[in-house]
Amino acid sequence: MIDNSASPKASKSSNVLGQPLELPCGAILKNRIVKSAMSDSLGNGAGDPSSAQCRLYEKWAEGGAALSLIGEVQGDFRYPEKPGNLVLTQHSNQKALQALARRGTIEGAHLWPQLGHAGALSHLPISQPKGPSALNIEGLQCDEMSVDEIQTLPSQYARTASYAKHAEFSGVQIHAGHGFLLNQFLSPLFNHRIDQYGGSVEARFNIVHQIIKAVRQAVGPTFPIGIKINSTDKLEGGISNDDALEVIRMLDQTSIDLIDISGGTYFPGAKASSDSSSKNGPYFINFAQRAKGVTNIPLMVTGGFEKREQAIEAIASGSTDMVSLARAMVLNPHLPKSWLTKDGGDPNFPKFDNPPRGGVTAWYTMRITALAEDRENDFTLTPLSALRIYEERDTQRCIKWLEKFS
Repeated sequence: MIDNSASPKASKSSNVLGQPLELPCGAILKNRIVKSAMSDSLGNGAGDPSSAQCRLYEKWAEGGAALSLIGEVQGDFRYPEKPGNLVLTQHSNQKALQALARRGTIEGAHLWPQLGHAGALSHLPISQPKGPSALNIEGLQCDEMSVDEIQTLPSQYARTASYAKHAEFSGVQIHAGHGFLLNQFLSPLFNHRIDQYGGSVEARFNIVHQIIKAVRQAVGPTFPIGIKINSTDKLEGGISNDDALEVIRMLDQTSIDLIDISGGTYFPGAKASSDSSSKNGPYFINFAQRAKGVTNIPLMVTGGFEKREQAIEAIASGSTDMVSLARAMVLNPHLPKSWLTKDGGDPNFPKFDNPPRGGVTAWYTMRITALAEDRENDFTLTPLSALRIYEERDTQRCIKWLEKFS
């Protein structure tokens, strides 16, 4: 799925993508291309890595990514995003985790678990969702977390980060975007609290700040800690660009090593950024340009990069320090190596006519499975057939999840 055309401008400037980046903690990312966090849904249903998941991240490391992020790794089995998520606790399969870390860090690549808590978006068949405030809207209900429950979060995230370090992952990313728990705290649309965790943007940031401090204390000064935040919720009344810029200013006073800028949520009725047209280029570059003015922490932009020229321009212009690719890396897991050569081309994104709701995401998720099983060349699913297989697999994993964690 490659278009081998390359413009003279891209060929002339492609070396900017190959420049290493030193993070504030001293860790080195070997180039400027990241495989962004995706819910790969390849855990074994009991919170542990599968052999296919190990192969997947090995393949992305072979493909030249400086860093791959494992989406939605849970520190609390009660609030998963999906039953295919990993769970990092003292009861996890350490040998399997170490195999995943080892295989995903070949050729100088980094592999970071994305530390998540789905909050109000926790998967209903295996969870009783809780968030910063009680919600009762069509398609989404959750209870409000107590102050005591909120105050356990920093130590929980710190423990999870420690388990990640012990398993020999090379860093972690704190997930505070896309509508999950920490984004819910940051968003005035979903955080209606009137205590120290709600109200002003500073108060809404409070728990995030406490978590960062606890994680840093747990892992030490030289272990990379990233964070993913929304530049916008893409919902009326949600976090705005101005609020997000204030969050960036506050993050600048922390020990974070890499800020990942994205947007959108998975709340009912919200339009997913990944289903938007990228004809105007990467989605959040304009915000990243503003953010560059208020922080010295390296920035990464996730969303809408489909062409090498876009990645080169983003880095060469100083708009961002890293470009993060999701679906492009599912279409071609060796895309970084391709883009780092003079003649490397761009992925050809498939076009789907009237796919069912959730069908496109399911198609990419099942293609991830095909990559992990080294059968991507035989992948012929449609969005409809992919959605059926994906949902049936989740149903079976829910059974296994409940058997393990109940």
